Amino acid sequence: MEVATEGQENAGGPQHPPRFNTHRRWKSKLHLLLKKKKKLPVSNQPERRELLYRPTQSEVQQWGQSLEKLLVHPCGVLVFQMFSKSEFCEENLEFWLACEDFKKSKTSETLAIKAQNIYDKFLRKDSPKEINLDFRTKEHINQCLQQPSSNSFDEAQRRIFYLMENNSYPRFLESDFYQGLSSSKGLHGPHKPQC
Repeated sequence: MEVATEGQENAGGPQHPPRFNTHRRWKSKLHLLLKKKKKLPVSNQPERRELLYRPTQSEVQQWGQSLEKLLVHPCGVLVFQMFSKSEFCEENLEFWLACEDFKKSKTSETLAIKAQNIYDKFLRKDSPKEINLDFRTKEHINQCLQQPSSNSFDEAQRRIFYLMENNSYPRFLESDFYQGLSSSKGLHGPHKPQC
């Protein structure tokens, strides 16, 4: 077994901590976002697809005013989602978005199917994207699963919104990611953000 001496590096170059590599990956994704023109679904319904556009500097500045303003803008959601994935906390945003979609359900059958899917994905113990909720809120949702209504997840959604507002959203605003988008340099020239 060989022991590397000080100053020697692996043949592959310097090794960076995993967080650095994650940061590099999302910055690379942002670069692609800034360069490419894409069509993204605004809703799950194919007939409601819209062409998203480059956000103005004013819009990006509004994202910094409140989490609510960020989440009403489709490009803002996409950018915050990319950031959340880089921070390994995307389950909160995904839950919040799933609840928004759930509220739009028209039939009781659709409500029941979506409610069970949300429960299995985000609330069931040991689920892959389990969110952090107190026992009382989870128990309330368990009771609502028998006959779900469009407001079955409201309390849980409020609690998760509060968590995002006080944890991941402030980190997003402090990140190089948002700072680069909100600076006047980040929105002018050939690489304006395209969502």
